[in-house]
Amino acid sequence: MLTTYISYGLLVALAIALIFAAITDIRSRTIANWLNAGIALAAPVFWWSSGLALWPDVAIQLGLALGAFAFLAGLFAINMMGGGDVKLLTALALWIAPYTFLKLLIVMAIAGGALTLVMGIHHIFKKKKERIAVPYGVAIAVGALWVLYPKLIAVPSFA
Repeated sequence: MLTTYISYGLLVALAIALIFAAITDIRSRTIANWLNAGIALAAPVFWWSSGLALWPDVAIQLGLALGAFAFLAGLFAINMMGGGDVKLLTALALWIAPYTFLKLLIVMAIAGGALTLVMGIHHIFKKKKERIAVPYGVAIAVGALWVLYPKLIAVPSFA
């Protein structure tokens, strides 16, 4: 029973961290390394509190994170994604099951497209010349909160 409360508390903390990441990305176009590290380092406690077995559950989460990092680092290398975004998605891959992570990526892509469109229109109306810097941490947070929402509203009872 205690592990249920710990698991729920960690999900709430993750949601708060995602909102913080989105806000800081809007303000400074960066996502702090300490925030990404905190999310990643809390994942093993979440695994324990969720009852994940080392094999195959934890191994799958680690493999998903490794695969996500390899792919996203490639996008970073060709300047299609920021480093903070790569680290945030990799840290989230430690928390979210593969099928749900795919849903996160789909919602993130839709939110990112909408965000880019809005910022592009704003850029045109302001007649700015510099390259658009899209705070993609917002889209990542939207995608993650979208898939975490069902678990966040299922508040454990204290009865």
